[in-house]
Amino acid sequence: MNQQPRENCPVLRASNVMGDQWVLLILREFFLEGPRRFQDLQDILKISPNTLSGRLRRLEENGVLERQAYSQNPPRWEYRLTKRGEALAPVMSAIRAWGEAHTPDLPDTP
Repeated sequence: MNQQPRENCPVLRASNVMGDQWVLLILREFFLEGPRRFQDLQDILKISPNTLSGRLRRLEENGVLERQAYSQNPPRWEYRLTKRGEALAPVMSAIRAWGEAHTPDLPDTP
């Protein structure tokens, strides 16, 4: 890695978008299943509505996801990866490969 000012390095900028575990798990769902609805994500991830809403908004603001209305009354949205989001495929594959190679399976939960 070349020496760049740490205040504006690409890793910092990427982490501002990716942020936390929830963002990675949300993105995982898009790469596994394609376009997703809010409720689908909430049901699968068991994430609070406020947390999910905030992460989706961040991803949308950063051009990783886009949303399209599928119901007017009440308003409901479907989210999908943008070209910028699809460009994360090798990153997500690398994270998955690293996890398979370097982390143990989690114990089964009852």
